[in-house]
Amino acid sequence: MPIPADDRRARILDAVRALGTVRVADLAERLGLPAVTVRRDVAALADAGLLRRTHGSVAFPAPETDTAPGPAAGPARPAGGPALGLLVPAVVQYFDEVIAGARTAAAGAGAHLVLGISSYEASADRVQVEQLLATGVQGLLLAPNWTAADRPEDQAWVAGLPVPAVLLERRPIAGGPAAGLDSVGSDHRHGVLLALRHLAGRGHRRIALAARADTWTAHQVRSGYDEACRILGLTAGPVLDVRTPAADLDRVARQLAEAAADGVGAALVHNDQDAIQLLPLLRAGGVRVPEDLALVSYDDVFAALGAPPLTAVAPPKRAVGAAAVDLLLRRLATADEPLPVHHLELLPDLKVRESSGG
Repeated sequence: MPIPADDRRARILDAVRALGTVRVADLAERLGLPAVTVRRDVAALADAGLLRRTHGSVAFPAPETDTAPGPAAGPARPAGGPALGLLVPAVVQYFDEVIAGARTAAAGAGAHLVLGISSYEASADRVQVEQLLATGVQGLLLAPNWTAADRPEDQAWVAGLPVPAVLLERRPIAGGPAAGLDSVGSDHRHGVLLALRHLAGRGHRRIALAARADTWTAHQVRSGYDEACRILGLTAGPVLDVRTPAADLDRVARQLAEAAADGVGAALVHNDQDAIQLLPLLRAGGVRVPEDLALVSYDDVFAALGAPPLTAVAPPKRAVGAAAVDLLLRRLATADEPLPVHHLELLPDLKVRESSGG
Protein backbone atom coordinates (compact mmCIF):
# COMPACT_ATOMS: atom_id res chain seq x y z
CA MET A 1 0.00 0.00 0.00
CA PRO A 2 1.46 3.41 -0.95
CA ILE A 3 2.80 5.52 1.92
CA PRO A 4 0.95 8.87 2.20
CA ALA A 5 3.05 11.91 1.29
CA ASP A 6 2.70 13.33 4.83
CA ASP A 7 4.19 10.17 6.33
CA ARG A 8 7.00 9.94 3.75
CA ARG A 9 8.12 13.51 4.29
CA ALA A 10 7.97 13.22 8.06
CA ARG A 11 10.20 10.12 7.78
CA ILE A 12 12.61 12.02 5.53
CA LEU A 13 12.89 14.84 8.07
CA ASP A 14 13.46 12.35 10.89
CA ALA A 15 16.19 10.59 8.90
CA VAL A 16 17.99 13.81 7.96
CA ARG A 17 17.81 14.95 11.58
CA ALA A 18 19.49 11.71 12.66
CA LEU A 19 22.07 11.51 9.86
CA GLY A 20 22.98 15.16 9.26
CA THR A 21 24.05 15.74 5.66
CA VAL A 22 23.16 12.70 3.57
CA ARG A 23 23.09 11.82 -0.13
CA VAL A 24 19.58 11.62 -1.54
CA ALA A 25 20.34 8.19 -3.05
CA ASP A 26 21.48 6.88 0.35
CA LEU A 27 18.41 8.41 1.99
CA ALA A 28 16.11 6.60 -0.46
CA GLU A 29 17.90 3.29 0.19
CA ARG A 30 17.72 3.78 3.97
CA LEU A 31 13.97 4.48 3.85
CA GLY A 32 13.21 1.77 1.30
CA LEU A 33 11.57 4.25 -1.05
CA PRO A 34 12.03 4.85 -4.80
CA ALA A 35 14.76 7.42 -5.44
CA VAL A 36 12.49 9.45 -7.73
CA THR A 37 9.88 9.71 -4.98
CA VAL A 38 12.45 10.83 -2.40
CA ARG A 39 13.88 13.41 -4.80
CA ARG A 40 10.39 14.81 -5.36
CA ASP A 41 9.67 14.95 -1.63
CA VAL A 42 13.06 16.51 -0.88
CA ALA A 43 12.39 19.17 -3.52
CA ALA A 44 9.03 20.01 -1.91
CA LEU A 45 10.60 20.18 1.56
CA ALA A 46 13.42 22.37 0.25
CA ASP A 47 10.92 24.72 -1.43
CA ALA A 48 9.21 25.11 1.94
CA GLY A 49 12.55 25.95 3.56
CA LEU A 50 12.64 22.77 5.65
CA LEU A 51 15.67 21.17 3.98
CA ARG A 52 18.72 22.39 2.07
CA ARG A 53 19.91 20.62 -1.11
CA THR A 54 23.51 20.73 -2.33
CA HIS A 55 25.02 18.59 -5.12
CA GLY A 56 22.88 15.51 -4.58
CA SER A 57 22.91 15.76 -0.79
CA VAL A 58 20.41 17.10 1.69
CA ALA A 59 20.67 18.68 5.16
CA PHE A 60 18.73 20.95 7.48
CA PRO A 61 18.92 24.68 6.73
CA ALA A 62 20.66 26.92 9.21
CA PRO A 63 19.99 28.86 11.22
CA GLU A 64 16.68 30.62 10.59
CA THR A 65 14.45 27.50 10.51
CA ASP A 66 14.96 24.26 12.39
CA THR A 67 12.84 21.32 13.41
CA ALA A 68 12.06 20.57 16.98
CA PRO A 69 14.61 18.12 18.43
CA GLY A 70 13.75 15.40 20.88
CA PRO A 71 13.55 16.21 24.59
CA ALA A 72 17.22 15.39 25.16
CA ALA A 73 18.51 17.76 22.51
CA GLY A 74 18.55 20.81 24.79
CA PRO A 75 17.25 24.34 24.31
CA ALA A 76 17.45 26.26 21.07
CA ARG A 77 19.99 29.09 21.11
CA PRO A 78 19.18 31.46 18.28
CA ALA A 79 21.67 34.15 17.47
CA GLY A 80 19.92 37.47 17.99
CA GLY A 81 16.12 37.59 18.02
CA PRO A 82 13.59 35.40 19.79
CA ALA A 83 12.94 31.74 19.04
CA LEU A 84 9.38 30.99 17.88
CA GLY A 85 7.84 27.53 17.84
CA LEU A 86 5.66 26.66 14.85
CA LEU A 87 3.29 23.67 15.03
CA VAL A 88 1.65 22.46 11.80
CA PRO A 89 -0.26 19.24 11.09
CA ALA A 90 1.77 18.39 7.96
CA VAL A 91 4.68 19.61 5.82
CA VAL A 92 3.04 19.18 2.45
CA GLN A 93 0.62 21.03 0.26
CA TYR A 94 -1.29 23.77 2.06
CA PHE A 95 1.01 24.32 5.03
CA ASP A 96 4.18 24.42 2.95
CA GLU A 97 3.26 27.95 1.89
CA VAL A 98 2.16 28.97 5.39
CA ILE A 99 5.56 27.85 6.68
CA ALA A 100 7.35 29.73 3.90
CA GLY A 101 5.51 32.96 4.77
CA ALA A 102 6.28 32.57 8.46
CA ARG A 103 9.91 31.77 7.74
CA THR A 104 10.39 34.88 5.59
CA ALA A 105 8.77 37.14 8.18
CA ALA A 106 10.78 35.64 11.02
CA ALA A 107 14.06 35.99 9.13
CA GLY A 108 13.26 39.62 8.30
CA ALA A 109 12.70 40.35 11.98
CA GLY A 110 15.81 38.50 13.14
CA ALA A 111 13.74 35.75 14.79
CA HIS A 112 14.34 32.00 14.64
CA LEU A 113 11.69 29.39 13.84
CA VAL A 114 11.64 25.93 15.38
CA LEU A 115 9.25 23.64 13.53
CA GLY A 116 7.09 20.96 15.13
CA ILE A 117 5.20 18.56 12.87
CA SER A 118 2.13 16.92 14.30
CA SER A 119 -0.07 14.33 12.64
CA TYR A 120 -3.73 14.76 11.84
CA GLU A 121 -4.55 13.52 15.35
CA ALA A 122 -5.34 15.87 18.22
CA SER A 123 -3.43 13.67 20.71
CA ALA A 124 -0.15 14.43 18.91
CA ASP A 125 -0.45 18.20 19.36
CA ARG A 126 0.43 18.35 23.05
CA VAL A 127 3.47 16.11 22.62
CA GLN A 128 4.84 18.33 19.86
CA VAL A 129 4.12 21.53 21.82
CA GLU A 130 5.92 20.12 24.87
CA GLN A 131 8.95 19.39 22.71
CA LEU A 132 8.86 22.89 21.24
CA LEU A 133 8.70 24.40 24.73
CA ALA A 134 11.64 22.20 25.77
CA THR A 135 13.77 23.89 23.11
CA GLY A 136 13.30 27.22 24.88
CA VAL A 137 10.98 28.98 22.43
CA GLN A 138 9.56 32.29 23.66
CA GLY A 139 6.31 32.15 21.69
CA LEU A 140 4.21 29.68 19.73
CA LEU A 141 2.42 29.66 16.38
CA LEU A 142 -0.12 26.85 16.50
CA ALA A 143 -2.27 25.06 13.94
CA PRO A 144 -3.77 22.37 16.19
CA ASN A 145 -5.93 19.55 14.91
CA TRP A 146 -9.28 21.16 15.55
CA THR A 147 -12.52 20.55 13.68
CA ALA A 148 -16.01 21.96 13.95
CA ALA A 149 -16.88 19.07 16.27
CA ASP A 150 -14.39 20.08 18.98
CA ARG A 151 -15.75 20.97 22.39
CA PRO A 152 -14.56 24.00 24.42
CA GLU A 153 -12.82 21.72 26.93
CA ASP A 154 -10.75 20.22 24.10
CA GLN A 155 -9.22 23.66 23.50
CA ALA A 156 -8.54 24.51 27.15
CA TRP A 157 -4.96 23.23 27.17
CA VAL A 158 -3.96 25.81 24.55
CA ALA A 159 -5.14 28.64 26.81
CA GLY A 160 -2.86 27.43 29.62
CA LEU A 161 0.44 27.58 27.74
CA PRO A 162 3.33 29.29 29.56
CA VAL A 163 4.31 31.49 26.59
CA PRO A 164 2.29 33.75 24.23
CA ALA A 165 0.63 31.87 21.41
CA VAL A 166 -1.05 32.77 18.12
CA LEU A 167 -3.46 30.34 16.49
CA LEU A 168 -2.67 29.78 12.82
CA GLU A 169 -5.52 29.03 10.38
CA ARG A 170 -7.70 28.22 13.39
CA ARG A 171 -10.33 30.15 15.37
CA PRO A 172 -11.19 29.33 18.99
CA ILE A 173 -14.77 28.61 20.00
CA ALA A 174 -16.50 31.89 20.86
CA GLY A 175 -16.61 32.26 24.62
CA GLY A 176 -14.46 29.17 25.06
CA PRO A 177 -11.29 28.92 27.16
CA ALA A 178 -9.04 29.70 24.17
CA ALA A 179 -11.04 32.74 23.00
CA GLY A 180 -8.47 35.06 24.58
CA LEU A 181 -5.70 33.89 22.24
CA ASP A 182 -4.68 35.78 19.14
CA SER A 183 -5.49 34.11 15.82
CA VAL A 184 -4.67 34.68 12.16
CA GLY A 185 -6.36 32.74 9.38
CA SER A 186 -8.05 32.75 6.01
CA ASP A 187 -11.72 33.64 5.74
CA HIS A 188 -12.75 30.42 4.00
CA ARG A 189 -16.43 31.34 4.00
CA HIS A 190 -15.56 34.38 1.91
CA GLY A 191 -13.52 32.12 -0.38
CA VAL A 192 -16.50 29.86 -0.98
CA LEU A 193 -18.70 32.89 -1.63
CA LEU A 194 -16.21 34.06 -4.29
CA ALA A 195 -16.35 30.67 -6.01
CA LEU A 196 -20.14 30.39 -6.03
CA ARG A 197 -20.61 34.01 -7.09
CA HIS A 198 -18.22 33.38 -10.00
CA LEU A 199 -20.17 30.29 -11.10
CA ALA A 200 -23.53 32.01 -10.61
CA GLY A 201 -22.28 34.86 -12.80
CA ARG A 202 -21.85 32.28 -15.58
CA GLY A 203 -25.47 31.26 -15.28
CA HIS A 204 -25.18 28.27 -12.93
CA ARG A 205 -28.01 28.07 -10.38
CA ARG A 206 -27.40 24.53 -9.12
CA ILE A 207 -23.87 24.07 -7.85
CA ALA A 208 -22.71 20.87 -6.14
CA LEU A 209 -20.12 20.66 -3.37
CA ALA A 210 -17.64 17.78 -3.11
CA ALA A 211 -15.64 18.18 0.08
CA ARG A 212 -13.73 16.38 2.76
CA ALA A 213 -14.85 16.50 6.38
CA ASP A 214 -11.67 15.68 8.28
CA THR A 215 -9.93 19.08 8.59
CA TRP A 216 -10.65 22.54 9.91
CA THR A 217 -10.62 24.04 6.42
CA ALA A 218 -13.04 21.41 5.14
CA HIS A 219 -15.57 22.27 7.84
CA GLN A 220 -15.23 25.97 7.06
CA VAL A 221 -15.79 25.27 3.36
CA ARG A 222 -18.90 23.22 4.12
CA SER A 223 -20.47 25.86 6.35
CA GLY A 224 -19.45 28.58 3.88
CA TYR A 225 -21.24 26.69 1.10
CA ASP A 226 -24.58 26.72 2.93
CA GLU A 227 -24.16 30.40 3.74
CA ALA A 228 -23.17 31.36 0.16
CA CYS A 229 -26.15 29.49 -1.32
CA ARG A 230 -28.47 31.51 0.94
CA ILE A 231 -26.78 34.82 0.09
CA LEU A 232 -26.84 34.17 -3.66
CA GLY A 233 -30.28 32.54 -3.78
CA LEU A 234 -28.90 29.29 -5.18
CA THR A 235 -30.38 25.83 -4.85
CA ALA A 236 -28.03 23.99 -2.51
CA GLY A 237 -26.85 20.47 -3.16
CA PRO A 238 -25.98 17.86 -3.78
CA VAL A 239 -23.23 17.77 -1.13
CA LEU A 240 -20.86 14.85 -1.76
CA ASP A 241 -18.56 13.47 0.91
CA VAL A 242 -14.96 12.96 -0.24
CA ARG A 243 -13.29 10.30 1.84
CA THR A 244 -9.87 8.68 1.77
CA PRO A 245 -8.35 6.62 0.20
CA ALA A 246 -8.33 8.17 -3.23
CA ALA A 247 -10.11 5.13 -4.70
CA ASP A 248 -13.26 6.64 -3.22
CA LEU A 249 -13.04 9.35 -5.89
CA ASP A 250 -14.50 6.88 -8.41
CA ARG A 251 -17.74 7.10 -6.45
CA VAL A 252 -17.56 10.91 -6.28
CA ALA A 253 -16.98 11.11 -10.05
CA ARG A 254 -20.04 8.89 -10.69
CA GLN A 255 -22.15 11.05 -8.38
CA LEU A 256 -21.00 14.23 -10.12
CA ALA A 257 -21.81 12.69 -13.50
CA GLU A 258 -25.30 11.80 -12.25
CA ALA A 259 -25.74 15.33 -10.91
CA ALA A 260 -24.66 16.82 -14.26
CA ALA A 261 -27.20 14.64 -16.05
CA ASP A 262 -29.82 15.93 -13.60
CA GLY A 263 -29.13 19.59 -14.41
CA VAL A 264 -26.33 20.49 -12.00
CA GLY A 265 -24.01 22.67 -14.08
CA ALA A 266 -21.09 23.29 -11.73
CA ALA A 267 -19.25 22.01 -8.66
CA LEU A 268 -16.87 23.28 -6.02
CA VAL A 269 -14.32 20.65 -4.97
CA HIS A 270 -12.24 20.73 -1.81
CA ASN A 271 -9.31 20.29 -2.36
CA ASP A 272 -7.02 20.71 -5.41
CA GLN A 273 -5.53 17.25 -5.19
CA ASP A 274 -8.96 15.61 -5.27
CA ALA A 275 -10.18 17.93 -8.04
CA ILE A 276 -7.22 17.08 -10.27
CA GLN A 277 -7.80 13.35 -9.76
CA LEU A 278 -11.49 13.79 -10.59
CA LEU A 279 -10.78 15.33 -14.01
CA PRO A 280 -9.76 12.10 -15.85
CA LEU A 281 -12.46 10.13 -14.01
CA LEU A 282 -15.09 12.58 -15.24
CA ARG A 283 -13.71 12.39 -18.79
CA ALA A 284 -13.85 8.60 -18.65
CA GLY A 285 -17.51 8.89 -17.64
CA GLY A 286 -18.30 11.13 -20.60
CA VAL A 287 -18.47 14.39 -18.63
CA ARG A 288 -16.60 17.29 -20.23
CA VAL A 289 -15.13 20.09 -18.09
CA PRO A 290 -16.25 22.85 -18.37
CA GLU A 291 -18.79 22.15 -21.16
CA ASP A 292 -20.90 19.68 -19.16
CA LEU A 293 -19.73 20.55 -15.65
CA ALA A 294 -17.81 23.66 -14.60
CA LEU A 295 -15.33 23.03 -11.77
CA VAL A 296 -13.75 25.25 -9.14
CA SER A 297 -11.26 23.76 -6.68
CA TYR A 298 -10.20 24.99 -3.27
CA ASP A 299 -6.65 25.72 -1.98
CA ASP A 300 -4.85 26.63 -5.26
CA VAL A 301 -1.83 24.50 -4.50
CA PHE A 302 -1.87 22.30 -7.63
CA ALA A 303 -4.87 23.78 -9.47
CA ALA A 304 -2.95 25.37 -12.35
CA LEU A 305 -1.51 21.95 -13.24
CA GLY A 306 -4.88 20.39 -14.03
CA ALA A 307 -6.03 19.42 -17.52
CA PRO A 308 -7.81 21.74 -18.01
CA PRO A 309 -6.23 24.18 -15.52
CA LEU A 310 -8.58 24.58 -12.57
CA THR A 311 -10.18 27.80 -11.47
CA ALA A 312 -9.41 27.86 -7.75
CA VAL A 313 -9.99 29.70 -4.51
CA ALA A 314 -6.56 30.80 -3.28
CA PRO A 315 -6.34 31.41 0.48
CA PRO A 316 -3.53 33.87 1.30
CA LYS A 317 -1.35 31.12 2.76
CA ARG A 318 2.00 32.91 2.82
CA ALA A 319 0.39 36.10 4.10
CA VAL A 320 -1.25 34.16 6.95
CA GLY A 321 2.14 32.80 8.06
CA ALA A 322 3.77 36.22 7.85
CA ALA A 323 0.95 38.02 9.68
CA ALA A 324 0.98 35.43 12.47
CA VAL A 325 4.71 35.95 13.02
CA ASP A 326 4.28 39.72 13.03
CA LEU A 327 1.47 39.51 15.57
CA LEU A 328 3.39 37.15 17.85
CA LEU A 329 6.45 39.40 17.78
CA ARG A 330 4.25 42.38 18.66
CA ARG A 331 2.78 40.40 21.55
CA LEU A 332 6.27 39.56 22.83
CA ALA A 333 7.45 43.17 22.47
CA THR A 334 4.48 44.54 24.41
CA ALA A 335 4.37 41.92 27.17
CA ASP A 336 4.11 44.64 29.84
CA GLU A 337 1.55 46.73 27.96
CA PRO A 338 -2.11 46.02 27.19
CA LEU A 339 -2.57 44.80 23.63
CA PRO A 340 -6.10 43.83 22.52
CA VAL A 341 -6.68 40.25 21.46
CA HIS A 342 -6.52 40.04 17.67
CA HIS A 343 -8.67 37.68 15.60
CA LEU A 344 -7.50 38.44 12.06
CA GLU A 345 -9.10 36.95 8.95
CA LEU A 346 -7.43 37.50 5.57
CA LEU A 347 -9.55 37.26 2.44
CA PRO A 348 -8.85 34.60 -0.21
CA ASP A 349 -8.65 35.40 -3.91
CA LEU A 350 -10.12 33.59 -6.90
CA LYS A 351 -7.81 32.48 -9.73
CA VAL A 352 -9.95 32.11 -12.84
CA ARG A 353 -8.77 29.46 -15.32
CA GLU A 354 -10.30 27.18 -17.94
CA SER A 355 -12.21 24.70 -15.80
CA SER A 356 -15.02 27.12 -14.99
CA GLY A 357 -15.34 28.45 -18.53
CA GLY A 358 -13.16 31.44 -17.71
